[in-house]
Amino acid sequence: MSQDVERVYTVNLGKVLLSPDNQRAKRAVNMIKEFARHHMKMEQVKLEEDVSHLLWSKGIKHPPRKIRVRMTKTDEGYVLVSIYEGEEESIKEDEKKVESEPPAELEPKAELEPKPEPKAELEPKPEPKAEPEPKAEPEPKAESEPKPEPKAESEPKAKLDDTPEFFKNKDEEKKSK
Repeated sequence: MSQDVERVYTVNLGKVLLSPDNQRAKRAVNMIKEFARHHMKMEQVKLEEDVSHLLWSKGIKHPPRKIRVRMTKTDEGYVLVSIYEGEEESIKEDEKKVESEPPAELEPKAELEPKPEPKAELEPKPEPKAEPEPKAEPEPKAESEPKPEPKAESEPKAKLDDTPEFFKNKDEEKKSK
């Protein structure tokens, strides 16, 4: 066994939800070890600290549903389970390459387009001028709405002075007597 055998697996931890919620993360650890024993054909399995932290990151009740791991057979006679990060790194590198190259290509196109764009910008300017004219029509409506508000203000003043007619009549009768 001079060569280390290395494989990448996605371990489905969905059945963890069948166990009681206060034992789920422990069950997830055992499921990963059992998966490694079955697929790597070795009895001794060791989890790296990062795998353990990932399983326990949301607490004992909410372990992840799936985990992508790298399983490596070592010369010492055990399987080492670690987090697999290879795809994520290569995808990020590809995205960075794609992002860096197209802007360089777009810049020359952008330089060619600005010449027609000023012409296009001059044409739309009269259009916005036409748009404010219809806006002028709704503005008088807005002015008509505040007019009732002063009436509302005058009503409370009147309410302070107003007393029901019934009481006014009685007050007048008392004054006249």
